[in-house]
Amino acid sequence: MAEHPNAALYRSLFGAMIAGDIEALSGAMADEIRYHVIGSADPIVGKEAVIASFAGIDEGGFEFQGELHDVVANDDHTIALVQAHVTKDGKTFSYRTAEIFHIEDGKVTERWAFSDDTEAINRFFGS
Repeated sequence: MAEHPNAALYRSLFGAMIAGDIEALSGAMADEIRYHVIGSADPIVGKEAVIASFAGIDEGGFEFQGELHDVVANDDHTIALVQAHVTKDGKTFSYRTAEIFHIEDGKVTERWAFSDDTEAINRFFGS
């Protein structure tokens, strides 16, 4: 059975995040994306604002690595289970997350993420 196109899109975005490929990430976002960040009450709204929040990925500000445990998708939702490893300022932090995406016409319109330790994530990223 072929993988759902939204699952394939998520897998390509995961690879782009690891590669620090901002262009590929941007290309898969709807202009008015709503990007919910772990631990934040308000989403980042708009592709330009989301990309600005990634500042430093492609300039060595931090490095993202991870393992993709599973992706399930249908026409309404895409859910990924991820073990993430982030290195920032010489320190590495690992955490598990579930990411939920709405995808329409091949573009991410909304993203949420939920983690096993929101407080630790906020401390690490300085939120």
